[in-house]
Amino acid sequence: MPTIESMNPDIPLFARTGINLASAGLGAKPVSSSDEFFAPVERMLADSEPIFIPDKFDDHGKWMDGWETRRRRGGGHDHAIIKLAAPGRLLGFDVDTRHFTGNYAPACRIEAASTKEITEDTLWAEILPHQPLGPSAQHYFRCASFESWTHLRLHIYPDGGVARLRAFGVPELDATGDGQEIDLAAALNGGRILAMSDAHYGDYMRLLAPGRGLNMGDGWETRRRREPGYDWIVIALGARGLIDGLRVDTAHFKGNFPDRCSLQAADLQSFGDGLTQALVTDSMFWKTVLPEVKLGPDAIHDFREELQDLGPVTHVRFNIFPDGGVSRLRVLGRPAGPAL
Repeated sequence: MPTIESMNPDIPLFARTGINLASAGLGAKPVSSSDEFFAPVERMLADSEPIFIPDKFDDHGKWMDGWETRRRRGGGHDHAIIKLAAPGRLLGFDVDTRHFTGNYAPACRIEAASTKEITEDTLWAEILPHQPLGPSAQHYFRCASFESWTHLRLHIYPDGGVARLRAFGVPELDATGDGQEIDLAAALNGGRILAMSDAHYGDYMRLLAPGRGLNMGDGWETRRRREPGYDWIVIALGARGLIDGLRVDTAHFKGNFPDRCSLQAADLQSFGDGLTQALVTDSMFWKTVLPEVKLGPDAIHDFREELQDLGPVTHVRFNIFPDGGVSRLRVLGRPAGPAL
């Protein structure tokens, strides 16, 4: 019964529970850079783990999986500007130099801005002071800023390479309840996976990502169940809301899609972000929103009339029977705001 808080205990909690707002898969994009002679900034935003291919070269030299600038000879330092996937408050960073050994950036600094468009007049605030970096390692730094940001400017001193930049945080969502239907579980709206029965294959974090799955590895897939029971995943919604519909996408899952699924939910404002293990135990007894329904291969399944109205909820438990893979899950509804 793995929970996000218990997985990878050597990694800071903000990196296990926060949403990577610098993720290209969620929509983060490079805006500009001082230099990207050896490797472009966009590689630094990839969701995949960095790799090293010993005999791979391109027209500029050794191919590296990340952002790498040329050797500076005239002073100064390099920087890159990134537009975050969504405005949000940042909890911390992972500045990853894996596979950069004699060409890593020795130090970094991060600034942030909140703006629709970057111009010469954009105001930047330092949210991470100068920090030393080492070769081929992940470097985790906590962010002390409590403001909401749209862009980051990563400075490296004086030059070199960074394999990945991850900016973990909480997306900003207007949950005032204007009646507009949104995906309450979307990562870009603040939806977070808290625990699951199993996640042997694929990338379970992509279950709440935008778009449809690119392939069978772009979603949540469990191992083949050889004992009684079923698989499940628990999600904290981005906002307390009223559920109007459920969309289950089994894109690319053809011989391994779940036979059936169901949805449970609860209004658990008092749980907050902690007590995950207690919350998982409690989830077995949550009320049913969607009773067991059939699923098919490689298709989008929309459910509305089958849903039970439970009023506002904060968490859902998505069950699949008995096992299998789901590419994307959408919990469609309207933010309801806090309880009176």
